[in-house]
Amino acid sequence: MSVDATPRNLHYGVFYGLTPLPQDKPLLLVHGNCQAESLRVLLQGCYPDAVTTARLVPAHEMTADDVPHLRRLLACASLLVTQPIVKSYRGLPIGTADLHEAAPQLTNCVVPVLRWAGLHPTQAIVRSSEGEPPLVPYHDLRTVLEAATGRRTRIRLAAARTLREMSLAALRERTNRHGALVVDDLLARRGERTVHVVNHPTNAVLTGVAGRIGERLALGAPRAFDPGRVLLGSVVAPIEEAAAAVNDLAPDTDDTWVVHGECVPSERIREAHLAWYSRHPRGLDDALARHASALHILESAA
Repeated sequence: MSVDATPRNLHYGVFYGLTPLPQDKPLLLVHGNCQAESLRVLLQGCYPDAVTTARLVPAHEMTADDVPHLRRLLACASLLVTQPIVKSYRGLPIGTADLHEAAPQLTNCVVPVLRWAGLHPTQAIVRSSEGEPPLVPYHDLRTVLEAATGRRTRIRLAAARTLREMSLAALRERTNRHGALVVDDLLARRGERTVHVVNHPTNAVLTGVAGRIGERLALGAPRAFDPGRVLLGSVVAPIEEAAAAVNDLAPDTDDTWVVHGECVPSERIREAHLAWYSRHPRGLDDALARHASALHILESAA
């Protein structure tokens, strides 16, 4: 199935057959969402003599028309790295089990979704039919409680510690459930900023994960590689005092986010989100239901 040579399609040139597929080394595919592409960049850079890689359309952007292109590459590949994606994801055969069934000959490695709330214990992701709140797509559980009760809750040291342990336990549970690569120690390192926001690890963490993938897939010794940019740094949230204390870090003195290069005060985000909850009560209900346990911890420690 041919596609037009649009700028977007050329960006995924090998995937769509617009760019020749290199044939000199085993093909390694990394399937998932934003974290997957960052891992692909690092695997290509760290193991250039062992493998070649191809940029895949992120799973959440794939359509039925993309499935034949994905299967064509699976037939050419030797190695597959994938995040845990449910079978028949969005009605398409692009889940982890679907890919393993379509290409059982591939040596594969499953990497857990790298989500770590230890540094931002009140930050949360909510999948809602109402979409996402403005400015940043991350909910603050204190603001969720404020919208629901009219009262603003502080994050206490005990709550930050408990929520850190809850996030670590959730990551380990996901790892065990999917038989995935163990990486929780990389995210939970004390004294290091390991994430920019809950689902965007730093380059150092991503490089560590890529190294463990290389070990699992027997790719040999990695080269030192600098991608020349922050791979998942489009949004950076401040680390507040309680979270900094339980992670042996110095807190940020400026309570400001950096969003696509723009400094955005936390208070501006809070006001915008409160207004959004007022207009989208279903979105507020979804946040209350999805993060009920964490919200209870926040309220109990207040």
